[in-house]
Amino acid sequence: MCATTKTELAIHDTSHITYESLLEGNEKFIEEALQVDPQFFEKLANGQKPPVLWIGCADSRVPADRITNTNPGEIFVHRNIANVVVHTDLNLLSVLDYAVNVLKVKHVIVVGHYGCGGVEAAMGNSQLGLIDNWLRTIKDVYHKYSDELAKIDDHKERFNKMVEYNVIEGVENLCKTTIVQGAWKNKQDLSIHGWVYALNTGKINDLKVSRTSSADMDPIYKFE
Repeated sequence: MCATTKTELAIHDTSHITYESLLEGNEKFIEEALQVDPQFFEKLANGQKPPVLWIGCADSRVPADRITNTNPGEIFVHRNIANVVVHTDLNLLSVLDYAVNVLKVKHVIVVGHYGCGGVEAAMGNSQLGLIDNWLRTIKDVYHKYSDELAKIDDHKERFNKMVEYNVIEGVENLCKTTIVQGAWKNKQDLSIHGWVYALNTGKINDLKVSRTSSADMDPIYKFE
């Protein structure tokens, strides 16, 4: 019988995760990193220049670095429940501003995932508490695409499509910010993308909604 890997164990049973095990894991991480590159941490401490800002869901099953096979320092990350992009979120806007205007990232990617509990909750009518106010934005997305969604009889298929619409709206909302438009106005190399990650396959679905300018935007949202 093959030995159970750490990844397999983590997926099926988290009882081995304790406060102490996290600190032990840190020591192992340091040891393994230094074996590969004795100057690993010295290089990290010198600063960061990531080319990508990742705006994703807080779900623990969607780690940006693991699913893209990237290293520390290569992706700047912001995460929230259901990867919502809303213009009143000063946390997100602060991250976006720093990423675009200071780090000069070349790509901003909104990343949702199929099976997102936040999106599913927003599609229903159960009252969950404070989070209902956060998910209200997703309900607006559902309302906007209600005609298209009503044509899909299968619940799972409709759910998946709603996850995609939520990402698409996130991309559109990013493009409407003064931060992104200001970068484009200054001829900065910046692209906005939308992805959805499939938990059951590990595959990233590029929704092909990338934007590199405000050319196709409704004039009411354009800033001069």
